[in-house]
Amino acid sequence: MAEYLLFATERYALPILGPLAETLQAAGHGVHTLFIRGAAGATLPAPARPVGVREAVALRPRAVFSAANDVPGFIAGAKVQLFHGFNVEKRSDTRGHFRVRGQFDLYCTQGPATTGPFQALAARAGHFAVVETGWPKLDPLFRAADPLADALRAGAGGRPVVLFASTFTERLSAAPRLFEAIAGQVALGDRFWLLTLHPKCPADLFDRYRALAGTNAAFVETEQLVSAQRAADVLLADTTSVVSEFVVQRKPVVTFRNRAPKPHMIDFDDPAALEQNLAHAFAPDEALREAIAAYADAIHPWRDGLSSQRVLEATEALLRGELGRLRRKPLAGWWRSLKLRRELGYWGR
Repeated sequence: MAEYLLFATERYALPILGPLAETLQAAGHGVHTLFIRGAAGATLPAPARPVGVREAVALRPRAVFSAANDVPGFIAGAKVQLFHGFNVEKRSDTRGHFRVRGQFDLYCTQGPATTGPFQALAARAGHFAVVETGWPKLDPLFRAADPLADALRAGAGGRPVVLFASTFTERLSAAPRLFEAIAGQVALGDRFWLLTLHPKCPADLFDRYRALAGTNAAFVETEQLVSAQRAADVLLADTTSVVSEFVVQRKPVVTFRNRAPKPHMIDFDDPAALEQNLAHAFAPDEALREAIAAYADAIHPWRDGLSSQRVLEATEALLRGELGRLRRKPLAGWWRSLKLRRELGYWGR
């Protein structure tokens, strides 16, 4: 049995790390969590065990799996990047999904669209390896049973189900701009709505959307998002990475002012046009279906629910030296690790 550490800085990391924790536990390994910042106080189901920074150091884990931009470099073990979302082009490559911060030994990529670019970066940098594994967060999408998804569908009473999700980035967020239009749709009652927001959205926005819950809508917490995606027929969103997660199921998405609209999206910019775009999504033409399938295969072709297992296999291959010899990490990575030491108040060896 080996000890492993799961690291997170925001609550949205929990659905990413949860399937991996289950896979580790099923293999008989010890699973420990170090959750800080926005994830502080959050937990995964037992036997995953929360630890403080000193105990995490003392564990000397075999690997540290991070669903964040950072990872504590002063903790032992291979440092494995799992990503906290898909590449939705919110920012330039140098500031966004393909930014290399010099902290990780292994990048576990989600699909061909990101594997190739990261492999090119790895070839130049030499201090990390890349393996396409699929994304642990999506494992539950392809499992045989999901009681919560079934319950959400049952709550719809046979009506079509729309999931609304929004990013927290103010200039890109549909949540404040579409609230009245969504409230009007909920009041009609011809469809059932599942409503969720990014954990960093303002508290008053959460209050407004929670107030819509009732006969025609339910509010879904961040940890329940994957089940909500299984339950929904159509997604309404903006530039959130939930768009990509949802499309992996080959279901239609309607996006409001997406920063980089693609053929697989039904993008619109006028709240008054919400109904007609939802109607299009519920009756997609062949061209849209083909675009959805092509995009899904590019970003995440894995549909077996075994991405967590592949992450563990890739990590073991790294530790056995099968992924090649890595160069020393750059100074930038050491500097970020030093700042994390200061944040955590840890100055021991």
